[in-house]
Amino acid sequence: MGALQITLGVVGVAISIVAWIVFVAGVWRMVRIIRLGQPDPTRGGPFGARFATLVKEFAAHTRMNKFRTVGPWHWMVMWGFLIGSLAWFEAYGETFDPHFHWPIIGAWEPWLLLTELLGLGTVIGGVALAIIRQRNHPRRADRQSRFAGSNFGQAYFVEAVVIIEGLGILGVKAFKISSGIEDPSWWSSFATKGIAEILPASTAAVTITALIKLLSGMVWLLVVGRTLTMGVAWHRFSAFFNIYFKREDDGGVALGALKPMMSDGKPLDFEEADPDKDVFGAGKIEDFSWKGWLDFTTCTECGRCQSQCPAWNTGKPLSPKLVITQLRDHAYAKAPYLLAGGKKDMAGDEVGLTGDNPYAGIDVLAIAEAERSLVGDDGGVIDPDVLWSCTTCGACVEQCPVDIEHVDHIVDMRRYQVMIESNFPSELNGMFKNLENKGNPWGQNAKDRLAWADDLDFEVPVFGDSGGELGDAEYLFWVGCAGAFEDRAKKTTRAVAELLHLADVKYTVLGPEESCTGDPARRAGNEFLFQMLAQQNVEVLNSVFEGRDQRKIVVTCAHCFNTLANEYPELGGRYEVVHHTQLLNRLVREKRLVPVAPIADDVTYHDPCYLGRHNKIYEAPRELVGASGAQFREMPRHGDRSMCCGAGGARMWMEEKIGKRINIERVDEALGTAPSKIATGCPFCRVMLTDGVTARQNDGVASEKVEVVDVSQLLLKAVKRQPQAVAVPADQAIPDAGADPLEVD
Repeated sequence: MGALQITLGVVGVAISIVAWIVFVAGVWRMVRIIRLGQPDPTRGGPFGARFATLVKEFAAHTRMNKFRTVGPWHWMVMWGFLIGSLAWFEAYGETFDPHFHWPIIGAWEPWLLLTELLGLGTVIGGVALAIIRQRNHPRRADRQSRFAGSNFGQAYFVEAVVIIEGLGILGVKAFKISSGIEDPSWWSSFATKGIAEILPASTAAVTITALIKLLSGMVWLLVVGRTLTMGVAWHRFSAFFNIYFKREDDGGVALGALKPMMSDGKPLDFEEADPDKDVFGAGKIEDFSWKGWLDFTTCTECGRCQSQCPAWNTGKPLSPKLVITQLRDHAYAKAPYLLAGGKKDMAGDEVGLTGDNPYAGIDVLAIAEAERSLVGDDGGVIDPDVLWSCTTCGACVEQCPVDIEHVDHIVDMRRYQVMIESNFPSELNGMFKNLENKGNPWGQNAKDRLAWADDLDFEVPVFGDSGGELGDAEYLFWVGCAGAFEDRAKKTTRAVAELLHLADVKYTVLGPEESCTGDPARRAGNEFLFQMLAQQNVEVLNSVFEGRDQRKIVVTCAHCFNTLANEYPELGGRYEVVHHTQLLNRLVREKRLVPVAPIADDVTYHDPCYLGRHNKIYEAPRELVGASGAQFREMPRHGDRSMCCGAGGARMWMEEKIGKRINIERVDEALGTAPSKIATGCPFCRVMLTDGVTARQNDGVASEKVEVVDVSQLLLKAVKRQPQAVAVPADQAIPDAGADPLEVD
């Protein structure tokens, strides 16, 4: 151990002490800040299931690999950071003594091979990620870049440290070999052995390279310890906790049911709720739960959510990524005020800090941040146009590699705006009133809920007509508001009813007793109205199924399906809910419905968000298209990356004034497959896509023959053999009445 080694070793240790103090202080402060959020006791267990999800997602990179061009490189960097940390800590000894290595494993060939692979993987992975970031830079793709709005400086800093760390691992090893300190086998050091042949023998170089390896990490600790909003760095730690504490303990993403309204860690009871004491959604940053604050902290600004967002991709101001980062920046800027005990009442008056100078010792920037409204167009953290552009399609949640729950946070902000501020798009007023007074968004009379069945040549069984008994009915057919009142959706309802009749499936409908499930009210933030409608429906449904072990409901609307299956159980309504495409597909497989006249159409299929992403039903509708005999053509964006139609999140009842209409964007993609029919499995989607096709037909872009249909209509056409007229000479005998018109000599 010479003077150089002692000097550099002492320098490394001295800087390390400062760096570790700053970093640990940063961790402690971050934990205190995250704990400012509301309690949420639902995130605790079960440990086994949550831990298994954590291991699967980080070790196998199951969510990261949704972007296959990025996943492998990030996987290399991740393992380089986790296991490579051992090689990094080894630098403390190597600066003092070039011969130093870990006891037992330090000279073990498998360990040397592992460090070789880690060093190479870290360098290659870091360079690849930097290249990917450059190739997708906003200066080339503008809004189409998923990195638009991301902090490039922070990202390049992290990637530079990653690359230096990898080079440090390889450099120290190569100099040890060139200096004769180590003589590993070629198989365990295939790269560094070659590098060592061109390097000088120098123990001083081992020490210097080890110090560089050490100090690069120390600089990283210093920078991130002082920059708690650097999610691209902090996710290396916080992502593990964010994945473990994700909403669904079975490993699923936070889709399907919305997060219930919570106050002080308990579901909000509207009968006893006090707006002065209870939390109604999120009106202030501290109204989000601690898991929300952890979400904000963990965002890496990778922009995957942004790249999939239908609002962002059609020129609207909403970017799920920027919503999260704006909430994060506001949260951490306001934190000193909150940590000091600051709190404002609903009128905006200070009630947490008292005295002649209540703000003494608090950063003026934190005080200024405390004055900002969470949502507002006058300096608010989130602009109203951003908040109300969301369709709740879930594409952001589906793609996020660290399990951030964007939709829940957006709806929580809507809840406060609707129920406390009464500040929401004016178009929603009519929908809310119609739901409250008429039980449907269209404001139609309940007595007209059976009008769709008027022109059918068979009788549709109605629950009330059978003396209030289900009898031999196997299914309750939940028609839905659109299926009952919207002319285009009525065609779907009639097709499904006719197919069930042909398959001899016993079912009944509620008719006037049916009411809106409350989905549009809930997604718009009117939780009180949703609870009113849902409790009314649960009471009706439970009385219908009274005494029944099997409570089967078949639904044609994806939104009704999601609400009945996933949200009503919270209110005591537990049913076996199937989508009509699932039931019809089963009937085809059981040969109870037999397609006999394949349709000669080129068909593309649009995945409804609340059927596909929210409930993972992708195959049944496609199998029905295939069963109908149509030539199937898949759109580029399909499955869990399907583009939204623009109707979700109560957007069906709001004007779309900014950017390109989402339904036009989706129709343009569908028309790119040159279809004669565009099929879907949701009445909302059907309305939006039909409007889009009509617009494009008026523009002269789409053929007048292109039609939007439900998959049930395709199946019905294939199942019902249509007589075909056969041209015959006048002098030819008339065919026998029992002859098959399709059999032509």
